[in-house]
Amino acid sequence: MAFRNLMAKLGAGNASVDTVLDSPVTTPGGTVTGTVHLTGGQVAQDIAECRVSLQAQVEVESGDSEWRETVTFGTAVVAGAGRIEPGARAAVPFSFPVPWQCPLTAVDGWTLRGVSIGLRTRVDIPGGTDPGDLDAVTVQPLPVQRTVLQALGGLGFGFRGADVEKGRLAGSDLPFYQEVEFTPPSSLRGRVNELEVTFLASPHGVEVVLEVDRRGGLFSEGRDVGGRLHLGHHDTDVSAVAAQLDAAVRSLGARRGWL
Repeated sequence: MAFRNLMAKLGAGNASVDTVLDSPVTTPGGTVTGTVHLTGGQVAQDIAECRVSLQAQVEVESGDSEWRETVTFGTAVVAGAGRIEPGARAAVPFSFPVPWQCPLTAVDGWTLRGVSIGLRTRVDIPGGTDPGDLDAVTVQPLPVQRTVLQALGGLGFGFRGADVEKGRLAGSDLPFYQEVEFTPPSSLRGRVNELEVTFLASPHGVEVVLEVDRRGGLFSEGRDVGGRLHLGHHDTDVSAVAAQLDAAVRSLGARRGWL
């Protein structure tokens, strides 16, 4: 028995966990629901708690170096202290709230490369190796976010890519933010190199952060200029949103400084 206890602490014969999601698809401000299935190992083990959290792969820049790291955001305890006997089975249902500013991973069935969100399940076993499980989560845009993306496409902006960067913007709730990058339409190619869009969503609407990489002139250097457009969750008229975006980007492309 002493040997089994030692091996369980090292992870061999330990309790195991498997999380089954009701659906892997959600939205910012939505929920992820499922059931945590826990199976006892070869010996009885005390459990401090079982919790679930979301994880994102985030780009980090420092000086000339760049790397990716896993950042945990949003954690919920789904079960408190208890004891699981050898071979015993327990099923714990849960409902996990998704933060409003969670990055998007897919748009209309199109996966955004370089953006990864997962639901991590951890079981804290004092003095032992904590079993865990990781399930991929697909985060689709809110209706107003989809409207913005459709409007930009209708204006001739081309999707270039998306990433999640470590850091904070004014109004951001998470220790990172997502940037969706677009190439300009032909009508703006003399003034704009690139448009970067960040969504800062909340229960009240979405702050659309626009950053324009301006082209330099004959006697001036290019520079980034930024602005913001606030939309409510009811703003899903593509034509109306396109008009606001077009005016905002053209204004930024013509300015000489930060908004």
